[in-house]
Amino acid sequence: MNVKTKVVLVLMGLVMGWAFLASAQDKPADNMQIVREKIRADKKFFVAENMQLTEAEAQAFWPVYERYQDELFLLRARTLKLINDYAEAYEKMTNDTAKRLLDEYMTIETLGLRLRQAYLPKFRGVLSEVKVVRYYQIENKINAALMYELGANIPLMKTTR
Repeated sequence: MNVKTKVVLVLMGLVMGWAFLASAQDKPADNMQIVREKIRADKKFFVAENMQLTEAEAQAFWPVYERYQDELFLLRARTLKLINDYAEAYEKMTNDTAKRLLDEYMTIETLGLRLRQAYLPKFRGVLSEVKVVRYYQIENKINAALMYELGANIPLMKTTR
């Protein structure tokens, strides 16, 4: 199997995992933990396959990566809650609810940018600039795949005339 095929398969697994995680919110906590761990492991494998780290770089990079993923997971969980809130309010949407949902979305986006900015010097401290850019590209591709999947499956808000 070539690298491109592996990349596509891992991205698909991540997207499907996030979709499963969104639909499994009402499952027992132990099942959710297993799903989270599987998603994290698949993502870490994908990053490892594409970063081409030396042993010294890997030793410095992975602890920073793990802390970043912990914080990123909190944003992903907040996004899943927003999606669930939207789904619950979809049929009976009010202007107040729509405003609250949009404000929460903007907050999540702002926090995501702040998180990426906060970790930039940390990644620069352990990797060359070229590899930092490569890592941010990988994260961007994963995020784009996730957002595409969410966007394809979340209906537009109904409007009244």
